[in-house]
Amino acid sequence: MEVAPVRGAATIEEVAARAGVSRSTVSRVVNGSTAVSPAALEAVQRAIAELDYVPNRAARSLASRQTRAIALVIPEQTDRFFGDPFFAAIVAGISEVISASDYVVNMLIASDDADGKAVRYLRSGSVDGAIVASHHTSDTFMERVADVVPVVYGGRPGRLRPSDWFVDVDNVHGGRTATEYLLARGHRRLATICGPSDMTASIDRLQGFHDALAAAGLRPAAVEDGDFTEEGGADAMRRILAVGEPPEGLFVASDLMARGAYTALQEHGLVAGRDIAVIGFDDSSAATSVTPALTTVRQPSLAQGRHMASVLLDILAGRPTAHRTILPTEIVERASA
Repeated sequence: MEVAPVRGAATIEEVAARAGVSRSTVSRVVNGSTAVSPAALEAVQRAIAELDYVPNRAARSLASRQTRAIALVIPEQTDRFFGDPFFAAIVAGISEVISASDYVVNMLIASDDADGKAVRYLRSGSVDGAIVASHHTSDTFMERVADVVPVVYGGRPGRLRPSDWFVDVDNVHGGRTATEYLLARGHRRLATICGPSDMTASIDRLQGFHDALAAAGLRPAAVEDGDFTEEGGADAMRRILAVGEPPEGLFVASDLMARGAYTALQEHGLVAGRDIAVIGFDDSSAATSVTPALTTVRQPSLAQGRHMASVLLDILAGRPTAHRTILPTEIVERASA
């Protein structure tokens, strides 16, 4: 008697070929997305039944095809994540919303994904969706994840696609109003400590700084990258002070960098608010941990985290939600400017 060979489990590629659709379309159907046409939905469901396809998702309930788990992806080094108060506020906002739902959050700190481990995990069916709390233009590995599960970005992605969801603050406006605040107080020689050039938040805040100066017919006294870290802010301030007369005013694109700038100013016998006007960005705990207390641009980090989580829950529930959400900023006056 001839025994028929045992056939391996059907793959998602075979389902896509049988249904005549793309792999990503099959993934959307499997994950319960509503962004699929009725014809494609019927074709995929028919192919799944004919091939007896079962997704490889050990943690899922096969009946609901949901893990009730969400990945919070932090594409940063561990020391930066735990050292920056911005992330604490973002995570608190996300947790507040998710804890009131049926979902749990799995945190994944991945500064890069050279070996593809993070992508494999996120695409394996272990989570229903992902939130990216911070990212760089080089973090393109998340695009491969977004083809399989819904992804909500904190901040505008460097390579924005029409299908992307993101929640951002108005960083251009924040940078511009911070600079205008210094100009309105009579300061003309202005410098800035910006963040990395591969992060859209840094790019936008720097754009606001340049826009305000250009409108006033001025050029920047100095522009230095502080890498969004306290040590980077101190080093950037030292470079600014090393080239000649200190600027009259300084816009620092994060409170953490501003705290570092305070250290460099003190080394040169200078005091913020007396010898140089300083304004930061975030209104984090770092703004009130220095003397004098830091005037800063408040970005609603807690609210941003809440919005990111709410947008993802709406997507997973099939509810309509905006692809782009921009939150306002405002200046908080203290003693440094």
